[in-house]
Amino acid sequence: MKNLFIAILSIATLSTFAQHEEEIANKWTSSRPDGHAPISVMADHTHHKGEFMFSYRYMTMDMQQLRQGTEDATNMDVFSNYMVSPQNMTMNMHMLGGMYAPSDKLTLMIMANYIENNMGLQMMSGVEFDTSSRGLGDISVSALYNLFNKNRKALHAEVGISIPTGSIEEKDVTPMSSGVDVQLPYPMQTGTGSFGTKLGLTYLGQSDKFSWGHQLNAKININDNDQDYKFGNRYSFNNWIAAKAGDNLSVSVRLEALLVDEIEGASTLLNPMMVTTADTVNSGGTYINSGFGLNYLVTNGGLKGLRFASEISTPLYQDLNGIQLKQNYNLTFGLQYAFH
Repeated sequence: MKNLFIAILSIATLSTFAQHEEEIANKWTSSRPDGHAPISVMADHTHHKGEFMFSYRYMTMDMQQLRQGTEDATNMDVFSNYMVSPQNMTMNMHMLGGMYAPSDKLTLMIMANYIENNMGLQMMSGVEFDTSSRGLGDISVSALYNLFNKNRKALHAEVGISIPTGSIEEKDVTPMSSGVDVQLPYPMQTGTGSFGTKLGLTYLGQSDKFSWGHQLNAKININDNDQDYKFGNRYSFNNWIAAKAGDNLSVSVRLEALLVDEIEGASTLLNPMMVTTADTVNSGGTYINSGFGLNYLVTNGGLKGLRFASEISTPLYQDLNGIQLKQNYNLTFGLQYAFH
C-alpha cells in the first residue's frame, strides 16, 4: 500500500510539473533574441515578478532639404515670407531607462534623456550660421499592465505621464542678435514645458522562428507651458516582425505610421517672421517610416541577459505642415540588461 501511494504521488507530481512546463512553453516570452521589439520601440514588453531591466539608447536623427507638404521646397520659397531658412539639423539623444515588475501583471518603467541639437541656417543675404542647444529632456514614468499571455500571444496596456523636466528657454547667439543670446525656436528646445499623458496598447506574437508585434501609442500634451503654447500631440502605429538567425541573433523589419499635430499657441519670445522654425504653422505632419534592426542576446556566462541592438529607420512618406526640414534617417543603438 505504501509503495502504491508513493507511485500515485509521483505520477501526480510529474503530471503537474509537465502541465506547468507546457503552460510556460505556450506563453509569449521575451527571453529569446527576437523577444524584444526593434530598439527604437519603447514599452514593447513586460517582465515577471521581481525582474529588473536597465537600458541605454543612443539615437541620432538627421534632417536635410526643405519640404512643403509632400513636395521639395527651396530657400527662395522660404525667403518669400521669412528672413532665415533652415539648411539642416541633427539631434543626438542619450536615453536611460529602467523597468521593474512588482508582480507578473504589472511592470513599472521610467525613461530619462539628454538631448543635443544643432541646426545650420542661411540668411536671405547668403550668410550661413549655426545654432545649438543641449540639456536634459522630459522624464516619463509608465505602468505596463498585462491583459493576457497565452497561446504564444500577449497583450499589454501602457498608462504613463510625461514630466516637463526639459528646458523651453534654450538660447544662442545669431548674426542678428548683436552678440546677445536670444530665444531659440521650438525644434531647438530640449523639453516641452507641459505635462503629458502616455497611452499605449501592444499586441505580441511568436512562433518557433518568428516574433511580431503591433503597437498603438499616443502622447498627449495636457497644458500650455509657461510661454503659452504646447507641442502637438503624437500618435503612432508601429508594426514589426523579427526572425531568429541563430540562438543569439535576430533580424527585424518595421513599419510605422506617425501623426504629429501642429503646435498650439505661440511663444511671445519668438518672431514668427524671422525663421520658419519660429512659426507654428510650420510644425507637425504625417509620416510613414520603415526600419531595419538587429538584436543580439547573450545567453551564457557572466553577461547572460545582456542585449545589444541597433536599428536604422528612413521615411517612406512625409506630408509636412508648412515648410520644414524633412527627415533623412534615424539611427539607434542600445544596450539592455535584464536580471532576476
